[in-house]
Amino acid sequence: MNTKSLLAGLTLCLGATAAMAGPTCNVPKDQWMKEADFKAQLEKQGYQIRTFKVSKGQCYEIYGLDKAGKKVEIYFNPATAAVLESK
Repeated sequence: MNTKSLLAGLTLCLGATAAMAGPTCNVPKDQWMKEADFKAQLEKQGYQIRTFKVSKGQCYEIYGLDKAGKKVEIYFNPATAAVLESK
């Protein structure tokens, strides 16, 4: 493999990684909902949370099931619980 092909392949991989990144939340941490309150609110809506985390973009992120039992990956604004992105 020549150097140009290698560089082109790396560029494509890096671009794909950036495209797969979730949203960015610019919310001061003192305005975030408490994690327990946030989870309770989602569970009342019928979500089953398997994994909860703070994303690299500083948003709340869950992996789990919606009320229909469908797998979901959702990013939320940590202050308002608004859905920012869903996969």
